Amino acid sequence: MDRLTEMEAFATVVDQGGFTDAAKKLGISKSAVSKHVSSLEARLGARLLNRTTRRVSPTEIGLAYYDRARRVLNDAGEADALVTSMQSAPSGLLRISVATDFGVNHLSPMLGEFLSEFPDITVNMVLNNRYVELISEGFDMAIRIGDLEDSTLRARKLTETTKRMIAAPSYFERFGRPARIDDLNEHKLLHYSNQSSGNVWKVTAPSGEKRQVRTAGWLSVNDGQSLLNACVAGLGIAYLPSYLYHDAMRKGLVEDAMPDLPVETQGIYAVYPPGRFTQPKVRAFIDFLAHAFADKGPQVW
Repeated sequence: MDRLTEMEAFATVVDQGGFTDAAKKLGISKSAVSKHVSSLEARLGARLLNRTTRRVSPTEIGLAYYDRARRVLNDAGEADALVTSMQSAPSGLLRISVATDFGVNHLSPMLGEFLSEFPDITVNMVLNNRYVELISEGFDMAIRIGDLEDSTLRARKLTETTKRMIAAPSYFERFGRPARIDDLNEHKLLHYSNQSSGNVWKVTAPSGEKRQVRTAGWLSVNDGQSLLNACVAGLGIAYLPSYLYHDAMRKGLVEDAMPDLPVETQGIYAVYPPGRFTQPKVRAFIDFLAHAFADKGPQVW
């Protein structure tokens, strides 16, 4: 006889206070309930219920067993519900965190196609340039660029981008072009203001040596597009990802400031909370992004 069936019969008798009401609750005969409970007691070698003509109550052992059995039954019910949920069509509110410049330039244009494909999903996309705590802040997932911090979050790589130091031709005409990393100390640099490390660029020298450039500049701003605009205007050298500057470079509005330096490559990832199962709405969006970005990357941007 199935253990869960025996547990459920016993727990329902305790919940309902008797065999008759338990039988009604379970939709089976009173004799079947009694048979399940008797089989359970025989298997355990212990009396779990005190039976009188007027009432049924758990014994001390029965009460202890009931607490554990109820937990097992609840977990089993949740497991069944989870499987049903995983097989159901993606639906519900999907909260996404993404950096402003990437969200505006690359994620927003895709949302229409995604929502048309999954009409039962609604999206709340929050654009900001800070590191959000997914679980505590109520996000289902985030798009992150660069090295991932150690965490329990799961991640799926979507594509890559490269980073270069760029400036407008007008800037080079006015201030010259840096030949070495040390020359950057004499130039006007444009910085992200929300970096935890401050106004520091981490670059790789032609020798492969990792260098840090700590130089104040004319402008610090917490938005990549604004830095690109300032760069195009000739205000200084910016260190930006290719997904942001590729159109401007193609049009000749900006140039590589130090083309002899090794190109820095960064991964672009979808990150989401841990767990053996992924919510259908999250899985659907990540699969959509992986397909959408399959033909993107440094060769395109």
